[in-house]
Amino acid sequence: MRATMPQFVRVQAMRRVRGDLYELREPSADARLWNKDLAPTRIEQRTWTTYNMASLWVGLSVCIPTYMLAAGLVDGGMSWWQAMLTIMLGNLIVLVPMVLIAHPGTRYGIPFPVLARASFGTRGANVPAILRGLVACGWFGIQTWIGGQAIHTMLRTAFPAWEKLPGAVWISFFAFWLWNMYIVVRGSNSIKRLEAWAAPFLLVAGLALLGWAMARAGGLGPILARPSRFQTTGKFLAFFVPSLTAMVGFWATLALNIPDLSRFARDQRAQIRGQAYGLPTTMTLFSFIGVAVTSASVLIFGQAIWDPVALLSRLGSPLVILISLFALLIATLTTNVAANVVGPANDFANLWPSRINFAVGGILTGIVGIVIRPWWLLKDYGTYIFGWLVGYSSFLGPIAGIFIADYWLIRKGRLSLADLYASDGIYGRWNWKALVSLVAGVTVALIGLVVPALRVLYDYAWFVGFGVAFVLYWALMRGTPVVDLAGVPEG
Repeated sequence: MRATMPQFVRVQAMRRVRGDLYELREPSADARLWNKDLAPTRIEQRTWTTYNMASLWVGLSVCIPTYMLAAGLVDGGMSWWQAMLTIMLGNLIVLVPMVLIAHPGTRYGIPFPVLARASFGTRGANVPAILRGLVACGWFGIQTWIGGQAIHTMLRTAFPAWEKLPGAVWISFFAFWLWNMYIVVRGSNSIKRLEAWAAPFLLVAGLALLGWAMARAGGLGPILARPSRFQTTGKFLAFFVPSLTAMVGFWATLALNIPDLSRFARDQRAQIRGQAYGLPTTMTLFSFIGVAVTSASVLIFGQAIWDPVALLSRLGSPLVILISLFALLIATLTTNVAANVVGPANDFANLWPSRINFAVGGILTGIVGIVIRPWWLLKDYGTYIFGWLVGYSSFLGPIAGIFIADYWLIRKGRLSLADLYASDGIYGRWNWKALVSLVAGVTVALIGLVVPALRVLYDYAWFVGFGVAFVLYWALMRGTPVVDLAGVPEG
């Protein structure tokens, strides 16, 4: 269906600038929906190449939660190849929605909360934005706690008297918190530079740790010889299913707010290739390091040590400990800023664009990340994998289903940039169909928590929520008029 006259006027406010890339001809006058951080990127800002996108994913993947996820699978009873199969499959699955949701970010230069306006309405978009933002705040707290623990161990190693200082652990925690906040205030360009130089360094550090484990354990043979503790297929599947959901849930946040990053890509090829090269390969490699080193810790120390900070503190040489923990700090910092601050900072800005910019949103993220108590989420692998990762995926899977159904099936990839920033635009303020689909997806996924016979619904929380919301939203929105881009002028 062709655009109505008011819609056509708004469509003319954007222009095709290169290939299938669009930008607004002039800023929106609606201060309730616009600020410089939520504004679509200009063509001169879209400079991220395939390498930049791939190195971003190297920095995101080479992190301690990745290591701990892989180590948790081994500690839970999987053999090395079962853990690797679970991780690789999960990453290949989540890559699909990652690329699909990144597409509008690159095409229109819009961040996640602005994309949400197309399906949820300009005010309704705050619902998925806050849900996703709160989860990211939890991740920020987890990463910051890990970084603080690393600083504490470094100082304790270099200066033994440090441990006797009252509140030493908390001083380290807040020192790392402030370091993260400094990077946030510097903005997205500092993230790009940090990822570009840190990515190769992080891989080398991880391989060095693997080399140490092989040398101490007598090679890869003894490390990989550790068998699975699951004696039957049924027992394995009971652990595998929620573990696979946790693996998808691990990146469920990024699968939603990937437009926050892909809007800086120079074209679709850069974002697609960069993600395909960077995510599955690096995640699988670094996960293998976590699996192998955790298996080696059983041979070396007589117990599986899934916490890398605890493991590094037992390496022996103070110099080696300091170098290793510094590498851990860099890994944690790069992931924390890019994955856990950019998204929620934009989400909070979407609540009150005229008063909350990226820096203020980032600081709010840091504060909420403390309130969520990350030290409790990391108390054991069960709480981390089956409580945290699987639990929040039940909320994020439905949002991903709605986004993909709306952009690809309902709107055929056609959006009106000006209407996304207009309270009286074609997307409306609230879309009850999206909200109903979201509630339905979450409800069905969480039924397994209260009905033991339907536990499988919770074990597959992300998949169940995604499927229910996707189908229901598509059914409710069929026949919705789409934007006509045929008359959009070229810049």
